[in-house]
Amino acid sequence: MSKRIIIAGGGTGGHIFPAIAIANALKKIDTGIEILFVGAKGKMEMDKVPQAGYNIKGLDIAGFNRSSLIKNISLPFKLVKSFLQVRTIVKNFLPDAIIGVGGYSSFPVLRFGQAKGISTFIHESNSFAGKSNILLGKKATRIFVATDGMEKFFPKEKIIITGNPVRSTISQSVVTRSEGLKFFGLDENKKTVFAVGGSLGAKSINEAISLHLDELLNAGLQLIWQTGKPYAEQAKERARGKSSVSANEFITQMDCAYAAADIVVSRAGAMAIAELCVVRKPVLFVPYPHAAEDHQTVNAKNLVSKNAALMVKDNEALDKVVPMIIELANDDNKQNELKRNIGMLAITDADRRIAEEVLKLI
Repeated sequence: MSKRIIIAGGGTGGHIFPAIAIANALKKIDTGIEILFVGAKGKMEMDKVPQAGYNIKGLDIAGFNRSSLIKNISLPFKLVKSFLQVRTIVKNFLPDAIIGVGGYSSFPVLRFGQAKGISTFIHESNSFAGKSNILLGKKATRIFVATDGMEKFFPKEKIIITGNPVRSTISQSVVTRSEGLKFFGLDENKKTVFAVGGSLGAKSINEAISLHLDELLNAGLQLIWQTGKPYAEQAKERARGKSSVSANEFITQMDCAYAAADIVVSRAGAMAIAELCVVRKPVLFVPYPHAAEDHQTVNAKNLVSKNAALMVKDNEALDKVVPMIIELANDDNKQNELKRNIGMLAITDADRRIAEEVLKLI
């Protein structure tokens, strides 16, 4: 009998893409396995998961809104409703295991699974564990983590260090630099900067690029710019008539963007870091300062200490990002050093490690 597994969570690409990578790895080991995703209605997983060929059920759930307390009035009702939805989903699907990848839709699913005695697994991608994962970790079967030192959040005997799963389109990409540049309509003879702020965009990176775009282009560089939805219109306007700029709200073909890039400017989320290690690119991190426990700064400093990346604080990004890119673009030795050191941190088989461990234990 093939196993049935629920994968729960989402909200951002940092949760969704590793979840899909784990699902693909499970399918590779056992083609008959049945996988059902559970996410939050209205979030990007409701599009991305079906695109990857999997079924998904959406919950009526929202996270705690820190900026507008009035919006939290309906939260208890949504929580109760989502638990009732989870009960129905689990009763109908009868999973052998539930894997939580983070994001607020994972909490009610794993909580319910644990109450019913179903094997539950957690993937914690960050070096600083999220609060709901810490709660769920007490009763989890195993906890997969990206880095060492996670005993301060989880029971030591349950932890397995696997690294973070990188989607196979990136880890197994065969796209060449010239193919990548062709895809974005850019010049093979110029150095290419790829500015990316995660799936939702990054305000400080976007504003720094926008303000100093002419300096960047005058330095002989060209730009692939993933802006995220909020900044898409402004960026398109800013890039109008500039053949050396490819401005995109969201880039689905990340393998092409990474292949084309000589230098990357990025947030320091765990998944972005995992991908950048695999593609071995010189990177300037601008950590998102409002991430829980400021974990992006912790992530970035970890690489900077290994001479595997550069970093600039979010509140200094406006004036520093572009000059630092130009300086790095003119220093081939520094680029090679960063490439070499970041490449040494790459883990390409985290998805397989997680899949094997889950199947071994259920």
